[in-house]
Amino acid sequence: MNLQKQIKSDLITAIKAKDQEKKDTLRVILGEFGRLDKKELSDDEVVKILKKLIKSEKEMLEKKGDDTDSIYIRVIENYLPKMATQGEITHWIEQNVDFSEFKNKMQAMGLIMKHFGATADGNAVKKILLEMSPNS
Repeated sequence: MNLQKQIKSDLITAIKAKDQEKKDTLRVILGEFGRLDKKELSDDEVVKILKKLIKSEKEMLEKKGDDTDSIYIRVIENYLPKMATQGEITHWIEQNVDFSEFKNKMQAMGLIMKHFGATADGNAVKKILLEMSPNS
């Protein structure tokens, strides 16, 4: 079952369980899907939408001065793939990236992000690259 179908199925379960917060959150997500031209979304497209929703919620909470955690964010995060740890990313870079092929370390970003896809945050990868010694 793809992510989009899983969310629809979970909405039905949340309605039956009378879980108001989860139901409301899933309806927001499905509303975002409905705003797109495509009816069937790939899991990568769904993940992008979910990340966008979390980012906007965190920004709104920061503006209000509230804690940057909410039930809304936790419900959405349950659908995101497990993120690669800093150690996993660093290890993969050390094993698979030959920096002599690039003019500078940042040019390896594309290769790294292609490997990790949605499981790695671009800002985290950038930070790791900046912290690595120049002769890595």
